[in-house]
Amino acid sequence: MKPLQSVLIVEPSEIVYQGLRSLLVETGRFNILAQLAEATSLDDRLPSIRPDLLIVNPTLLSSTPKQQLASYARLRPAMPVVALVYQYVERSLLDNFRYVIDIRDTRSTLLATISSALNSDISENDNAGQSDNYELSDRETDVLVLVAKGLSSKEIADKLHISVHTVNSHRKNITHKTGIRSVAGLAVYAMIHNLMET
Repeated sequence: MKPLQSVLIVEPSEIVYQGLRSLLVETGRFNILAQLAEATSLDDRLPSIRPDLLIVNPTLLSSTPKQQLASYARLRPAMPVVALVYQYVERSLLDNFRYVIDIRDTRSTLLATISSALNSDISENDNAGQSDNYELSDRETDVLVLVAKGLSSKEIADKLHISVHTVNSHRKNITHKTGIRSVAGLAVYAMIHNLMET
């Protein structure tokens, strides 16, 4: 039997924490560590509690979130960090996160984002320096095709029934994995890989 992956949730709202905890525990794949209501002590606590995944309310980060996230990465290099959003968050703050879950996401979307974060970081560590070996997930492929067809993030979110934050997170992953930043370049990539027919 596969060992449970430990998850640390940094969130002050008991309702939000318990709801997310319940969804994750029901899968039988995760062990939820004690709730933290603030992020100030994370640097001290990460080495001892050693979570496999960190889910954090981005509004709890310091005034220098990029440095704070870099510090977490130094302490736990294989630990992905996922932003938990349920209120307005500045785009510049969310740009520091590769993965974002929104309270309005469906259960399947939320779990897919978390799985993608865990699997992506594992494959990145295994393939360090081999960026051309990244494979797009099924959901990233869906988003790529819609981007290539010229849809905006809002239109893609509506079509796939996910949040705009999640679409933008997938778009970042697509850019990271393909190395292509332009819509025209992604359209060519989609055509070359015969994705436009799906």
